[in-house]
Amino acid sequence: YSYSDTGRPALESISFDVQQGEWIALVGSNGSGKSTLAKHLNALLVPKQGACFIFGMDSRDEKNLWKIRSSVSMVFQNPENQIVSTVVEDDVAFGPENLGLPSEEIRRRVNAALKITGLTEKADKAVYTLSGGQKQRLAIAGALAMGAQCIVLDEPTAMLDPAGRGEVVDLLKDLHRRGITIVQVTHHAEELMDADRALVLNKGRLEWQGAPSSLFHLKDITERWGIEVPPMIRLKERLVTAGLLGTDAPPTAEGIEAGLCL
Repeated sequence: YSYSDTGRPALESISFDVQQGEWIALVGSNGSGKSTLAKHLNALLVPKQGACFIFGMDSRDEKNLWKIRSSVSMVFQNPENQIVSTVVEDDVAFGPENLGLPSEEIRRRVNAALKITGLTEKADKAVYTLSGGQKQRLAIAGALAMGAQCIVLDEPTAMLDPAGRGEVVDLLKDLHRRGITIVQVTHHAEELMDADRALVLNKGRLEWQGAPSSLFHLKDITERWGIEVPPMIRLKERLVTAGLLGTDAPPTAEGIEAGLCL
């Protein structure tokens, strides 16, 4: 895939599969092609060469676009860009209403989405009263109300403070447990540890894919791909080297505390 105003492909020679219920993290430096790739997954962009099949449907066929976008929802970095109503429950209902669903089914979907995202008590509140993290959860609620089987998130925590980021990450963990397929573009390396698989993009090419824990054992990933090793990973490695921690301890504050040999 190429943008018309650039001299090189934004994406080139990329091939991979996403399994149902999998959590994929797309990582890489700025300009690596992460957002461009994410937009292919619900046919906001379509390949100029090759093909992208979503639930078996070719995204280049315009007859498939409605069903693709009903099955795969996008959540963007700035939730303000996809909030369309002034009241929380009205915003969640917007998608199902456009599907032409009966009012009873719309109400059921809205209530379920608000419950999952922890926004039930905010249902009748004005959107402007929500925090940044709550607005991002509202955007996710809208995707759930559409009945999406897969949610693609383009740096959903980039504009949030630590509290808001934690709210969104906890929600993604819950959705993953519920069997929702997640594809997440992120710059926060610590968020990779919750994913099943990481895909590293560099200059529009897929450079590496595998378990996130394996990624951080590679050499020079910061210099090569602009990926910072999370502080907890670095701390664990130092404690293991010093003989104070077993190699099987999880790289979390709780895991390290429980495994320390003092």
